[in-house]
Amino acid sequence: MIVIGLCGTSGSGKGYICDKFSQHGVAFIDTDKVYREDVLTDSLCVGELTDYFGQGILVNGQVSKKMLATAVFESQGASEKLKKLNSITHKYIKIKTDELVCKYEGEGFKAVLIDAPVLFESGFDKMCQVTVCVTAPYELKLKRIMARDGITKEKAVARINTQIQDDELRKRCTYEIDNTDGVDLISQIKFILKDLGIE
Repeated sequence: MIVIGLCGTSGSGKGYICDKFSQHGVAFIDTDKVYREDVLTDSLCVGELTDYFGQGILVNGQVSKKMLATAVFESQGASEKLKKLNSITHKYIKIKTDELVCKYEGEGFKAVLIDAPVLFESGFDKMCQVTVCVTAPYELKLKRIMARDGITKEKAVARINTQIQDDELRKRCTYEIDNTDGVDLISQIKFILKDLGIE
């Protein structure tokens, strides 16, 4: 089975791309979902997060993604805080992702896509035979983030600017998918799958 790593900055549309790949028989693992449903409820992980970020990230005893994002992005040293957040959570995400890769391989899938926004920073790229970056114009990504998360442009800018940008992702990845509005995504996906021998 081929393991494909998918990355891109916030607002690039990775989730939408995953859905299109799944329509072509590719399993996918949303590491954000793993993070939300498995990692943020893991007592060991929660303990590490509150030790560093404080009890203010908890709402009714559970980690609030909104409060955690505020603690990371809306104060001095956002880049360092994001690195710390990632260093805590990535090891837990990787354990669960490994389990899911084995599960999909056992079910006979020819390929599995790992949607990891911080693919290279987390070391998840080492799990993958190939990598794909999803790109889109900067202003379009800001617009998508603002609409999706209901935040101001300033907050959307702060979020994007802490991440590896498109030019660097293009250098690191095997393939690129341009997710500008109106671009033919299916042809790009079919090209990648055909090139990998799984279409």
